[in-house]
Amino acid sequence: MKMKAAVIEKTGTPDEIKIEKIDIPQISKNEVLVRIHAASVNHVDTFVRSGAFKTKMKYPFVVGRDAVGEIEKIGENVHGFSIGQRVWTNSMGYDGRPGITSEFSAIPAERLFPNPEGVDELQLLASVHSSATAEILLDDILRVKSGNKILIEGAGGHVGTKLVSIANINGLTVSTTSNQRDFDNLKNLGTTSTYDYSDPVSEIDENFDYIIDTSGKNGLQQNLDHLNQGGQIGLITAPSDDHFEFKVSDFYMNLKQIKGFVISHANISQIQKAGMFLNQYFGDNKLLDDDLLIKSLDDVKYAHISLENNQNHRQRIIIKIQ
Repeated sequence: MKMKAAVIEKTGTPDEIKIEKIDIPQISKNEVLVRIHAASVNHVDTFVRSGAFKTKMKYPFVVGRDAVGEIEKIGENVHGFSIGQRVWTNSMGYDGRPGITSEFSAIPAERLFPNPEGVDELQLLASVHSSATAEILLDDILRVKSGNKILIEGAGGHVGTKLVSIANINGLTVSTTSNQRDFDNLKNLGTTSTYDYSDPVSEIDENFDYIIDTSGKNGLQQNLDHLNQGGQIGLITAPSDDHFEFKVSDFYMNLKQIKGFVISHANISQIQKAGMFLNQYFGDNKLLDDDLLIKSLDDVKYAHISLENNQNHRQRIIIKIQ
């Protein structure tokens, strides 16, 4: 039997994306066949499609990594799931795994999570990429401790707001840099001190145990100067020139650390642990505040173009499939 899917035959521009009919996948003993209700489109999807993020893929390659749906069929070695159950996934579409922007997808059970009862599946889908990035960065990479101080730079964006929310949940004192129009929202999410991101970081008169740069606008040395002894910087982006300079003696003598992270390199243990925590947050109606732009399967090409041109940057693009 056939299904509709958004596929590419080679990496390249958004013009490579075609909506075609391909075979419904057969599941292995450790997989679950999911009828996909909706898929999200994130910047990372454009990196995979363009070839900027080098990863294994088999053509025709279905694009996309995050989806929600319901279980259609279960592999014989899979336990803990049931036919008709609503589920979500956020780690398909790279590293040799096909994507999920299709009517059906065969998903390894270890990469599948149940939807919490009563949670809007489209709001969950919109949240999960940024929320998982924030959760893994805070909990597993930086291993933040309650009571410590954190500065989140560029906090008005998708990942930034999730970092603020999860940092607040974990008992951190949160400061942020952002556009002034985001101040009220960030305070509602738990920010204690808000700073205008157009002002130099050097003008901030406090130090922090952690600094996370989501924007790449600030010099590394400026951030290092605002770290307490033993403090850590988390990088999930780089400046436009892709270079930093810093004072090495001050760095090592004060036990400072710089840690980079991209969710596409998260291991399965990190994915599973983050999924468990996210479901707790979602069940408590947290992290579900994204503004949605809902499109159809025929609009996947549009979605990739929109992201690459930085259009609709305040909205999460959701592809409604069925």
